[in-house]
Amino acid sequence: MKILRIILTTVVVALSSYGLITGKPGIIMPYILLLMGGLLVVMGLAEFRKRKPIAFTSLLAAGFSLFVGIYTL
Repeated sequence: MKILRIILTTVVVALSSYGLITGKPGIIMPYILLLMGGLLVVMGLAEFRKRKPIAFTSLLAAGFSLFVGIYTL
């Protein structure tokens, strides 16, 4: 779970940096949103295992991010 979180974080940061450097972030923004949704799901499940109340908020944000990412494709 921790390795998946590190991989998703690295890919999101790399894609975001690429979008800022090239000046065309609108092209890769849906993919960044999908990966951010996946990252929030992983974080939400990890927090849910620890019984922390932030898990529900994280999963709700993941659902919204995934919805927007799929809608903008």
